Amino acid sequence: MNIPTKKLKNGFEMPVFGLGTWAMGGRNEPDPNNDDLKDIKAIKSALNLGVTVIDTAEVYAAGQAEKFVGQAILGQDRTKLFISSKAQQTHLNYQDVKQAALASLKRLGTDYLDLYYLHRYPGDEKIEECVKALDELAEEGLIKHLGISNFNLEHTKRAQSLARHPIEATQVHYSVRFREPEKSGLLEYCQTNDIFLVAWRPLGMGKLTRGKTDLGSEPLIQELCNKYKKTPAQIAINWLIMQPNVVTLTKTSNQEHLKENLGAVDWTMAHEDVEKLRINFSHQENISDTIPLA
Repeated sequence: MNIPTKKLKNGFEMPVFGLGTWAMGGRNEPDPNNDDLKDIKAIKSALNLGVTVIDTAEVYAAGQAEKFVGQAILGQDRTKLFISSKAQQTHLNYQDVKQAALASLKRLGTDYLDLYYLHRYPGDEKIEECVKALDELAEEGLIKHLGISNFNLEHTKRAQSLARHPIEATQVHYSVRFREPEKSGLLEYCQTNDIFLVAWRPLGMGKLTRGKTDLGSEPLIQELCNKYKKTPAQIAINWLIMQPNVVTLTKTSNQEHLKENLGAVDWTMAHEDVEKLRINFSHQENISDTIPLA
């Protein structure tokens, strides 16, 4: 399928849906019991289904996830893919970030990244050096676009003020349940300052689609499922991508789940239903869970 895209005023364009790779290969370290072939196959399956955005990070299984992405994209037309990765928080100076990018490129087997993020805010004393490294990586053609991840509103403004090239994407936790980007003003800031908000964990790692307080138990969700003939997961994902400047990522190694998630991107939720969910969804949370940041 052809996944719809969104375009910023400056011309930067992204598909509204991509595949995340958190926990592929392990969590913070490679898992010797991990089914590596299953993860590589999952990425290949996503590509075959029309997914072009593959998001990863050097911290995911200590680089193992990047290697999986590299193996999965072998033989693909690189110009049709959108590959993003992230420099981990322990890289706190200019040289660290540049070396991290080069190491990621090597593991991925590509000579450029479409989008490269600082994975977390490195601190007030280090942010200038880290942003300088992003700028130089862009000028050297190693990254096409600059991003930040898990930055709050003030940190976003700080990074943006330092960058010679625009900060064009911020990746944060945002879902129908977890609304911190709305409450903090980050969502509105992105929408008025030409930045994509890339929502990770839109289904709470599956938690929003199972359990006593899952989406299916929410009367409003059921009302919308009946109206649009969609599943709760599809309602939750579509609610995100119907919002200006918002795109999303989901991680799954299950092809049927991926197909279900892709069923969220080829239809339009009415604006009044987007706002109804924003205001009336009853299981909203303000504090992220303790699962490591994506």
